[in-house]
Amino acid sequence: MGGLGSGNYWRWDTRSTTDSYRKLDVRRWARDGLLRTGKHFGWQWTQEGETVASIRAEVGDGFVTLDYRSREGGGDWQPMRYDVHLDATPCHLGGKRCWFLCPARACGRRVAVLYGGKVFACRRCYGLAYPSQNETQADRAARRADRIRDRLGWEPGILNGPGPKPKGMHWHTFERLVAEHDELLELSCAMMFDRLNSRVRV
Repeated sequence: MGGLGSGNYWRWDTRSTTDSYRKLDVRRWARDGLLRTGKHFGWQWTQEGETVASIRAEVGDGFVTLDYRSREGGGDWQPMRYDVHLDATPCHLGGKRCWFLCPARACGRRVAVLYGGKVFACRRCYGLAYPSQNETQADRAARRADRIRDRLGWEPGILNGPGPKPKGMHWHTFERLVAEHDELLELSCAMMFDRLNSRVRV
């Protein structure tokens, strides 16, 4: 059931990120024992508990065949079926590590993760950034503050205000974390304000 769309979302002045695409991770498939020759299996992506896309996979000798439907821009669904070749390299402590060979034309790069797309391909073929590569200093400060909020059991989001001291946490630890959180909050807000002001002046 379901099919795969382009999967990318656009954000002003940044590249699309790997988090915006559905992904296939060969490490997960190897760990789950799915890469045995002759194996047939389905793979699904869910959102809020509901399946939003799925594919079928058939494992051959040194390759896996992907079978799914795809459409772009609200167009008609198109059947997609093609082979993705596999490779393996030895690990230092024994065993082997599996890789996909990117099926995009003129690529063939050895990668652990493929992103889809009409065709599943590597991060470089799609020109994707990791989420951290699009972060500003304000984003990083806000993310660090949110990690502290999570540790304190506070509601996520730096603009949601402080919460109570977690039960069982020492006051010294609580006060240190709150001070660090407030410093990061002030830094993030100041940077965002400066950025907005600079755009208004332009």
